[in-house]
Amino acid sequence: MAFRRVGVDKMRKHYDFSNAKRNPYARRLKQQVTIRLDGDTINYFRRLAEETGIRYQRLINLYLRECASSGKKLSNTWAAAQ
Repeated sequence: MAFRRVGVDKMRKHYDFSNAKRNPYARRLKQQVTIRLDGDTINYFRRLAEETGIRYQRLINLYLRECASSGKKLSNTWAAAQ
């Protein structure tokens, strides 16, 4: 553990971040939301994640981004109650 501390101290001599500023756009990159999805939908994206090696949350985001950028509209026609 002492070896690691020596490395940190050595690095501090070379890099001075005392005047560094946070990226003002970092918070805008992603926004955390809570969304309820049915089990079949989650399982679909999890299977797809296993096939592709991409995390399922990222796949959902990619799909929704594609829908938004292409202007895709959901066709939801409801059958009349009988």
